[in-house]
Amino acid sequence: MSRLLSRLLLLSLLAAPPALAEQAPSPLPSPVRIATEGGHPPFNYVEDGKPAGFEVDLAQALCQDAKLTCTLVLHQWDGIIKGLEAGEYDAIMAAMAITPKRAARIAFTRPYLRIPFAYVARRDTSLPSPTPATLRGRTIGVAAHGPQVAYLEQRVPGAEVRTFDGLADATLDLRAGRVDVVLGDKLDLANFLARPEGDACCRLIGDVPAGEPLLGEGVGIGLRKGDTALREAFERALAALVADGRYDRLRAKYIPFDTK
Repeated sequence: MSRLLSRLLLLSLLAAPPALAEQAPSPLPSPVRIATEGGHPPFNYVEDGKPAGFEVDLAQALCQDAKLTCTLVLHQWDGIIKGLEAGEYDAIMAAMAITPKRAARIAFTRPYLRIPFAYVARRDTSLPSPTPATLRGRTIGVAAHGPQVAYLEQRVPGAEVRTFDGLADATLDLRAGRVDVVLGDKLDLANFLARPEGDACCRLIGDVPAGEPLLGEGVGIGLRKGDTALREAFERALAALVADGRYDRLRAKYIPFDTK
């Protein structure tokens, strides 16, 4: 009887699926549906009724390299993560910064876009390259609702931080001489300097050092948690585009500085 029970137990164990076996990765969807907002140039916008911009070009290059069939769909910013979770599309490329709150809901690839933060000063200033030492005692204008405030408070403790509702208000005070320096998104500041009033008054004096953790991880492709095969396919393709220079050639059509 004991031998019979032992055999029955062995057979049941062999027949049962292993409780701790790893789940097979989810298959790659076809087509891969990629959502973008269409309202944030030069990253994404609508041209002739179709998605366009740096992220659209990059998405197409990533899909071609990864041998994926992809389609681009437009979705308003509000609810874009909810749509991903609901299966309306498979990925998001919409200038979405990687944040802990978002990462708790969805997965992200490694960053494909990092916009540096930069300092702008008036042309008549004698301020050298910005460092905690050279900024000591200076008044720095910054948008109130951004990571730059915490960065200045923790990394540049000797400066006076003056906050504004937006970067445009900060640059107005810079032009008027009410602040010494403005710190902000380098692309926004480059657009300011490209306008006649910006070019006449002010100049770029330097960037915040790359990799500053207080300023965020950058922008990644948003995916559903568990879609590891798709994440790995995108990351392999991104690494290939960066390595052979295709990423920089695409980026240079829209953004005049390095964003890797």
